[in-house]
Amino acid sequence: MPTATNDGVRLSYDRDGPPEAETVVFVEGLGYGRWMWRWQRRALSEYDTIRWDNRGTGDSGTPEGPYTIGQMAEDLAAVMDDAGVESAHVVGASMGGMIAQQFTVDYGRADSLTLLCTTPGGPEAVPTPAETQERIFDVPEAYDERERRRYKMAPAMTESFMRDNDDLIERIIDWRIESDASDRALSWQAGAVESFDLHDRLGEIGVPALVVHGTADRVVPVQNGRLLADGLGDVEYHELDGAPHLCFIERADAVNDALRGFLADV
Repeated sequence: MPTATNDGVRLSYDRDGPPEAETVVFVEGLGYGRWMWRWQRRALSEYDTIRWDNRGTGDSGTPEGPYTIGQMAEDLAAVMDDAGVESAHVVGASMGGMIAQQFTVDYGRADSLTLLCTTPGGPEAVPTPAETQERIFDVPEAYDERERRRYKMAPAMTESFMRDNDDLIERIIDWRIESDASDRALSWQAGAVESFDLHDRLGEIGVPALVVHGTADRVVPVQNGRLLADGLGDVEYHELDGAPHLCFIERADAVNDALRGFLADV
């Protein structure tokens, strides 16, 4: 497994697809390992795709926190340097969308930008509802590890999807136990999310952008996607009616169709 290094931090990544093809780099969300992009990687098999684990997650190192979005954007640059990729189409979800925005304005190495269920931050952003934060960070002590993961994930999916796809949910729980961030690293990543604010710099993003957001997102409310669409210049905006935070899993076909069409046109 390839490994990049940034300021002594090990950053593990994998790479698939034709090496001569255009490169797409995926950046995952708060606490999640790179497993979360399996649906999109499969849909973009004709591209050279890179998925990596954020600091504190999966096979990457866990340096002492707190972390910042700027640090993780620097990590992304280090991964691309190690892979020999000068520029790429950057796809980020949730916290990964924040990293992708920061990377684009700080490094100018994004050919395009896809932002799923994320926010520009700032005073106009709509924060995560208190009940969702409590669900994610205050799990009943009596729960075992699998119960904890299911409990924390519930606000990010619809009840019907979790009820009707139990086998998939169990596999996702396996992947999360294997590779997601520890509680300590999760708190350090959450601190980076809390302090993120790129709202006043959205005008510096000059590359084509795709924004996709579910109207039923209980983690990053849909008003944040609309803020991004309003603040970006060359932007294509898709709102998925009734879709939750993990729209790229629950509505993978719709997200993949939008992403494939967008990439084909840029």
